[in-house]
Amino acid sequence: MRTGIWLIGARGSVAVTAIVGAAALRARLVAPTGCVTELPQLRGAPLPAWTDLVLGGHDVVTLPLLKKAETLAAAGVLPGRLVAALADELGRTEQDLRPLPVRDAQADTARHIAADLHEFRERHGLERVVVLNVATTEPVAAAHPAHASLAALREALDGPQPVLPPSSLAAYAAFEAACSFVDFTPSTGARLPALAELADRAGVPYAGNDGKTGETLVKSVLAPMFAQRNLRVTSWSGLNLLGGGDGANLADPAANAAKVASKQRVLGDALGYRPEGTSRIDYVPEIGDFKTAWDLITFAGFLGTGMRLEFTWHGCDSALAAPLVLDLARLTAAAHRAGRHGALPELGFFFKDPLGDGSSALAAQWDALAGFVAGLGR
Repeated sequence: MRTGIWLIGARGSVAVTAIVGAAALRARLVAPTGCVTELPQLRGAPLPAWTDLVLGGHDVVTLPLLKKAETLAAAGVLPGRLVAALADELGRTEQDLRPLPVRDAQADTARHIAADLHEFRERHGLERVVVLNVATTEPVAAAHPAHASLAALREALDGPQPVLPPSSLAAYAAFEAACSFVDFTPSTGARLPALAELADRAGVPYAGNDGKTGETLVKSVLAPMFAQRNLRVTSWSGLNLLGGGDGANLADPAANAAKVASKQRVLGDALGYRPEGTSRIDYVPEIGDFKTAWDLITFAGFLGTGMRLEFTWHGCDSALAAPLVLDLARLTAAAHRAGRHGALPELGFFFKDPLGDGSSALAAQWDALAGFVAGLGR
């Protein structure tokens, strides 16, 4: 089943790593390390094959795809041999990247995005398209009366004032084009009543938010451990250092606040209470596309004895995120094909701040994901 993956932020580090990775997997130049959908427990679902995937997308920047890939190779994110071997393939993908249209009225912008999606689907003979947001994190969106219903939203979008943040406008355009939508960022995305109404009307699924790739992934394993052993966590503080485009964007206090809020949800959910402490994000340009997180946890055991745990996570954000982007596209496309529409909380395994009210514990999320995939197979 030929499936399109349309990336919002297609020339960014995560998107380009996903594009190079998909091309390498199609050509069987690499193993699918990091791709959850290649685990034996998830192979029963009718997922699109690597050879079925066609990638394109929008971006506001114009840096050529090959040049960005070469920059990532120089930074140690991508193997240089792969970029060289896939230069022609990247050139072909370049033909499916478009400048993000920005018009005076948001309704016009959405129509242009939807037209690009229709054209992409028709040109490649795609069965369906998944729109996946990997653009920079937005500040928390201000509430607007038009967010409450689809009728009110459509009327407001024709006006001169913007009523949707960019991620939500992308979701709106995707649903209007009968495409599913995944938000890999902590931005608002499809999390508005009007957009939930539109997704149901269009019969398309959506998922999000904020891909879980580093510190929060470890939290989702450790926090349930403390809860299950009845150990009282008294404080949990984390320091995150990152460079690259994401780090530069998160130097903005409003975007930083949105990211921190997403990262903190797992502790309250897993422990049943919020311990003291915060999660802090600092921009360090020198470390580029890599990130380091250091966490200090204090906890009390039997008779109130105080103890502590520390961990350090050092990883490459793009290399951790890109396989999950491909996983989510394959799973969402399969869900769409199976007739699912609306929110997909079963994909919470992949997110810091998932849709729905399911568990934040990784083991429980894994069980939900495995059951979801088994259901698609039936």
